[in-house]
Amino acid sequence: MIAIVFLLGLLGLLVFAAAGTGQSLPIAEILGLIAVFVVFFGAGVHVAAVLGILALLTGLLFSDRPFWLFAGQTFWGPSSNFVLIAVPLFLLMGEILLRAGLSDRLYKSLNVWLNRLPGGLLHTNIASCALFSAISGSSVATAATMGSVALPYFSDTKYSQRMVLGSLAAGGAMGNLIPPGITFIVYGLITETSVGALYIAALLPSVLVTLLFAGVITVHGLRNPLDRPPPLPLSVRLRSLAGLVPTLALIVMVLGSIYGGYATPTEAAALGVAGAIFFAAIEGKLSFHMLNASAEATARNTALLGLIILGAYLLNYILTLINVPQALAETISHLPVPPWAIMLAIIAMYFALGTFMEGFSMIITTVPVVFPIVVALGYDPIWFGVVVTMLVEIAQISPPDGTVMYVLQGMRPRGGPITDVFAGVMPFLLAYLIAVGLLLIWPAIALWPLSFMS
Repeated sequence: MIAIVFLLGLLGLLVFAAAGTGQSLPIAEILGLIAVFVVFFGAGVHVAAVLGILALLTGLLFSDRPFWLFAGQTFWGPSSNFVLIAVPLFLLMGEILLRAGLSDRLYKSLNVWLNRLPGGLLHTNIASCALFSAISGSSVATAATMGSVALPYFSDTKYSQRMVLGSLAAGGAMGNLIPPGITFIVYGLITETSVGALYIAALLPSVLVTLLFAGVITVHGLRNPLDRPPPLPLSVRLRSLAGLVPTLALIVMVLGSIYGGYATPTEAAALGVAGAIFFAAIEGKLSFHMLNASAEATARNTALLGLIILGAYLLNYILTLINVPQALAETISHLPVPPWAIMLAIIAMYFALGTFMEGFSMIITTVPVVFPIVVALGYDPIWFGVVVTMLVEIAQISPPDGTVMYVLQGMRPRGGPITDVFAGVMPFLLAYLIAVGLLLIWPAIALWPLSFMS
């Protein structure tokens, strides 16, 4: 059903394209494009190739301009953008921290303080993911890093495996929302919006989502109580705080330099890499082999994201060339319904897409089309950037195609059905939807901190 909704939406976009160019509607060509799209995605073809091929076919069918003459310039723009350099730098910082063992120290330190709360170690999952997100900028990196650290702690415990996996998936998904999330960098690049302002607007929503997740775990802990570990002396708990020092220092370095106006997000990312190398050296884990492994993993992930960006940019260029975003924005902005109803429809579209489309691909293929509509309706582009990032995170934990869930499923030491992850993440998915609803009702949750900017 969801796939049918998406295909009808794609059909509508191409109808607007034909209307925008003054052409009669070639139904056969449109159905052919939809068939190509479905077959390629269903066959597991890489999303970057699907986007590129769809862009070429759309251009050939609907544009009478030699768009291929501009393809090189279209590719060069995003690939040479200074802001986008922050993406591989943040990924590299996370890889170094993982291999230096600093993420393990973070988890152990938080566990000392949170394991006696209702829900016990599950709170540690959320808190450690939230803190690590503040230096990684990536949901997948956060889930993979903290999952590798946390899962061994639950191997011989009475904790529900579904809640363990669900809490790690939900916590990992926050990697994009909590500054310095990579999604904000891409959104700012596409919409020419201030990345620093997006980071500030995301602060209170990040706290809101974290508290809602903690509430889900508390309710679960009260309904399914476990034996609490004996209390530790205050001196032991205070000494455990030393494990938080590297992470907190990097957060201050990265976010403090951005919020203080001392560095751009790209410069702050480079500063974070230098800080991660410094702490790795203090831990005695710094070596050429470790740096080489971190660089290789970063290069693979950056190449993957880069190809998707280039394919999406070509498709976006073709759609703009044939007047899709402009025609769509003009039509929707004049519909006889209130703006909030259209916004709810946009949110429903993102939620539907998230069930079968990867979150990063979703934002860079839809924002160029949706953004003019949102602006025409009078909504704040900074607020919408926070909302769409939250929707992308919901896509990361939405069955059946949530990326973060499959990352954790592949890391389970004893294996098990993927339905365990699907069931475990559902309460957190509901909490995230509540957070989006609150942001729609009270936009000041995101916009209020911006009032303190000079």
